[in-house]
Amino acid sequence: MVRLVALLLTGLTGFSGLVYEVAWQKYLATLLGSHSEATAAVLALFLGGLSLGYALFGRLTRRVVQRAAGAGRPPRLLLLYGCVEAAIGLHALAFPLLFRAVRALSFAIPHPAGGAGFALDVGLAALLILPPTVLMGGTIPVLTQALARGLSDATRIHAFVYACNTAGAFVGALAGGLVLIPWLGLQSVVIAMGLVNLAAGSGFAALGLRRRELFAAAAAPDAPAPPIGVYAAVAALVGFAAMTLETVLIRLGGLSLGSSSFTFAMVVAVFVLCIALGSFAVSALREIPPGLLVGVQWALALLLALLYPLLPEGPYAVHVVRSLFRDSEQAFYPYQIAIFLGGLLVLAVPVGLSGATLPLIFHQLRREAGDLGAAAGRLYAWNTLGSLAGALAGGYLLFFWLDLDQVYRVALGAVVLAASLLSIRLLALPRVAALVLVTLPLLFGIASLPRWNPNWLASGAFRLREPIAGISYGGAKHFYDGIREGVRVVHYKDDPNSSVSVFEARLPDGRIDTAIATNAKPDGSILGDYPTMALAALIPAAFVERPERAFVIGYGTGVTVGELAALDSMKSVTVAEISPGVIGSAPYFEPWNQGALANPKTKVVISDAYRALLRSDQRYDIIVSEPSNPWVTGVEMLFSREFLTAARDRLTPNGVYAQWFHLYENDTEVVELVLRTYASVFDHVAVWYSLGPDLILLGFRSPDGALDVDRLAARVAAPDVAAGLRRARIGSLPALLAHEILPLDVVNAAHFPGDVQTLLHPVLSQRAARAFFRGHNASLPPTVLPVPAAVGAANSLLRRYAHEQGGLSDSTYAEVAGEACKHQPLLCATLVASWMREVPNSPTRDALLKDLRADGTFGAHLGAARLRLLNQLLVDAGPGDSIPPERAKMLTDLYVEYFHHATPFSRDALTRAWQQCRPAQPGDGSCARALAAAEGRVGPLREQRASATPPPRGGLP
Repeated sequence: MVRLVALLLTGLTGFSGLVYEVAWQKYLATLLGSHSEATAAVLALFLGGLSLGYALFGRLTRRVVQRAAGAGRPPRLLLLYGCVEAAIGLHALAFPLLFRAVRALSFAIPHPAGGAGFALDVGLAALLILPPTVLMGGTIPVLTQALARGLSDATRIHAFVYACNTAGAFVGALAGGLVLIPWLGLQSVVIAMGLVNLAAGSGFAALGLRRRELFAAAAAPDAPAPPIGVYAAVAALVGFAAMTLETVLIRLGGLSLGSSSFTFAMVVAVFVLCIALGSFAVSALREIPPGLLVGVQWALALLLALLYPLLPEGPYAVHVVRSLFRDSEQAFYPYQIAIFLGGLLVLAVPVGLSGATLPLIFHQLRREAGDLGAAAGRLYAWNTLGSLAGALAGGYLLFFWLDLDQVYRVALGAVVLAASLLSIRLLALPRVAALVLVTLPLLFGIASLPRWNPNWLASGAFRLREPIAGISYGGAKHFYDGIREGVRVVHYKDDPNSSVSVFEARLPDGRIDTAIATNAKPDGSILGDYPTMALAALIPAAFVERPERAFVIGYGTGVTVGELAALDSMKSVTVAEISPGVIGSAPYFEPWNQGALANPKTKVVISDAYRALLRSDQRYDIIVSEPSNPWVTGVEMLFSREFLTAARDRLTPNGVYAQWFHLYENDTEVVELVLRTYASVFDHVAVWYSLGPDLILLGFRSPDGALDVDRLAARVAAPDVAAGLRRARIGSLPALLAHEILPLDVVNAAHFPGDVQTLLHPVLSQRAARAFFRGHNASLPPTVLPVPAAVGAANSLLRRYAHEQGGLSDSTYAEVAGEACKHQPLLCATLVASWMREVPNSPTRDALLKDLRADGTFGAHLGAARLRLLNQLLVDAGPGDSIPPERAKMLTDLYVEYFHHATPFSRDALTRAWQQCRPAQPGDGSCARALAAAEGRVGPLREQRASATPPPRGGLP
């Protein structure tokens, strides 16, 4: 019973340990950044602390047993371990306070972002997580010694301890990042885990205070430690291979599933569970044959070699599974479970064999009952040192020179070398002959394995949610050939942070588009995305009278950087790019980005943007953030309130912060969260669009000049800005103003209810991942309530421009509506309706409508009946015939859906419609109920009210 309870508590400590690792990684990202060096540093500290703990507690366990035997009493190891767990819990309770102190100390010591400054912060991080990780290293040696009753069951009990602790870590891997942190936030999670450790510590202490003595015969005080030699090398090689393989599988998971937090948690959980299953298998063995350890290692090498050619088919396999699920919220978790089970099916045996290795080596090392803990401590110290080497080399350094397949082969080579060493040691094979005849040929064969096809890895098949007729189920090669027809990868590199590819795609009209993809997700193309990338620079530049310094987050294709550097007044453009591979791909885009990288104004910093901004002593006129999608792991930091605050504080007094965001593969909940967080930092926010679902969020430190149409016109007319706008396919100021979708301060006035994204309570990544799974297009949240509608009518730049011009002419309407009708069907319809009212007869408009109505996307919005209804909402026509509640509700839907601040609908017109509402059966109350629902969406309509802002004379309605 004592051992059963102890093993259950061991699983609980494994659970808390993995949750700590996830939480500490996110905590320390705010100190070190989220780039690959920071991730490797935190993992190295975690593993280094564990390794030291294994060694220290192995020795301590031996001494405790010796002293207890000399005193003729039980060793009380469970009581000792209870104190260790309680100490971990107390550290966790104090962690939030300690972290704030360390972070304050970091900012109190002036130092740069990289080099010695980064090393200093790593040292400060060590002060935070080394003490508890050293204590965590006591689990295996102390409990192995405490729970074993003799040599006969030592291996079985040791395997149980290792398996239970790892099984708990498996649950922690899933619960930590996917449930607990989004639900509770980092601080509450760490405190909750501290309470878990205190509870576990109390449980172990209670077991240790029992008078029943567990078997733990003492080792002789001067007995030499068991020889570890070859076994230490094998343990280190196995640890190196396991950590390297885990890194490769996480990266392959990102290429197959998308690099979301769910992918990371799923791969880690599968890997950890398989290790636990391997250890459980050893614990179930009644006898361990002498050659089992050797056989396990060679079987592991063989299975990993057989798995090598199958891994590039991962994106195809995931697509097949994905095609079986609907794009709905209800299918999200069943899909994740299916992926988990699929990963378990593939990895259970090979990774399980890896998990069986350490308990089997421990079986070879055990010599006497009193030295079990010391033997386990030495063994796991070496294994964790190997894991540390795998984290630093296989998870970081090797990617400067090698790609994923080559790193996988390095790990496979380590397994073969470990198997060879065991064969020589346990089978008494001649060393030279074994190395020359077996090991070296196998290593040469591994080095000669064919490369993985980058066109398969970079396919981005995780964005294909439905089966493709004739392609999806015809096998991997047929699938890749089908979806990548006309696509050629011209550059591919796996760097320490990302897998970066550049590909050329032949378009239906024969043109060749060049695009960049990060972790198989396209992040910019020259033909398709040029206006977005250019406007991200040019729109904020139009609001700054003389921009001299700019900061760009993310290099991408270099178009944004090039447009900023091309401005005559610009003196320097600093680029924070987290991925060396992106910079390595820069030459492929030089013909289209104004030679951005070669421009002497451009300075590239390979760094996490948050850390680079925090450590910068510069002030910038323009900061442009072009992150990847927020469901991508690590990106959510760039949408946090803390990051936005850091950016705002580094703007000049009249500076502008611009951030790209998207409506595609998204939902309104996520959009509201992003806008709400943005408005919590910037007092003045505007939203523009570039191409359809691509948005540019603008944050102003000061509204001065943001509403000055004359100054904006002067900036747009300047030769350098005008040239950039022409490259972005915008030929005039009215066409540019058509891109303003939420005027200045509308977002702030809307006060969207809900939480915000913060570093200590991150929620965006998980919500965005669920929205990405559904794959629908989001809408901007309605801003039709009286206050934001009034602000929008007053601050709309297009409306102000029309007022200054005495109204919009037919040709100007053609420019404005023509621009909107390229990408925005709803805005297009509203502007066309306004155009029809202001200019009743327009051949230009008629020709435009004829072309647009032939387009399925726009035709549904531009029918004559729809335009008449929109016209009805633009002006109150006075009393009319009674209408049924269904028509009043339809007009309300149109009011919300097509509302645009440049030409706002008349609240009086909507009020009039509801006043004319008459139910089919008098007295049934349907109009009253429907009106109450409508007012919940648009505000009070029970009385006729004048428009919040009267239309400017001669301007838009």
